[in-house]
Amino acid sequence: MSLLEEISYPEAQPIDGYGPGFFRIAGRVLEGPLLVSPWSVMGWGGFDDAAAILALKGRIDVLFVGMGSEIAHAPRAFRNELEQAGIGVEVMNSPAACRTYNVLLSEGRRIAAALIPVTS
Repeated sequence: MSLLEEISYPEAQPIDGYGPGFFRIAGRVLEGPLLVSPWSVMGWGGFDDAAAILALKGRIDVLFVGMGSEIAHAPRAFRNELEQAGIGVEVMNSPAACRTYNVLLSEGRRIAAALIPVTS
C-alpha cells in the first residue's frame, strides 16, 4: 500500500478576486496579465512570454490559461512549446481559471495560472 504525500504551500498565492483589468492576489490588487504560481505572482507578457512559464518546469504539471472574459484558443506555438516541456495546458475564461487554480491550490497540486484580465 502506498501513501499519498500532500504538498504544502505555506507561502501560497490564492486568487481572491478579479475585475475589469485587475486581479486581487493574496490581498494585493495587481493590474494587467499575470502569471500566478504557489510561490510567486508576476506580470506576464502574454503568449510571447513562454519563458516565464518554462522557468516553472519541474515545479508545475499544469498551467491554466485564463483568456479574459471569453474562452478562446491559445496560439498553437505557445501551447506546443509548453506541452513539449511537459507542462499541460488547460485553456478557459479567466473567472474559471481563477476558481480552478484556487481549488487545486488548496489540494496541494502542482499548478500555475497565466491570466488575461476580464474587460467588464
